[in-house]
Amino acid sequence: MPKLLKKSLGVEHKNCYKNEDYLVVFDNEDQISQISPDFNKLALLDLRGVIITSPGKDYDFVSRAFFPKYGIFEDPVTGSAHTMLTPYWSKKLNKSELKAKQISKRGGELFCRNEGNRVFISGYAKLYMFGEIHLTEANS
Repeated sequence: MPKLLKKSLGVEHKNCYKNEDYLVVFDNEDQISQISPDFNKLALLDLRGVIITSPGKDYDFVSRAFFPKYGIFEDPVTGSAHTMLTPYWSKKLNKSELKAKQISKRGGELFCRNEGNRVFISGYAKLYMFGEIHLTEANS
């Protein structure tokens, strides 16, 4: 785990993995909910973002995701993070279907299924915008 990442989270972790993002594993949900990261330090890291996770109390696992380098301090519900989290927890818990909770301020419940080389994610959405797009054929 890079020293800068450790300093920005300010909490001892269990394990750290590196892919597109850092995946930092903690022991319990309380640790995850209490983390107050230093976003200025997180923005200096070499990867896209940081995902923190632990076993959940009422879910197979919980998580939070931070992408301050791109102006997203904490993403409310992150599909791309769960494509990394699902295989990790599927292997740890020896199950292919998992119930997850992203415990950001808005939060979200996700239903994840690991099918080897593919991850399927479903859940509930909150409508935040509605729009219409009208396409017209361009003249050659």
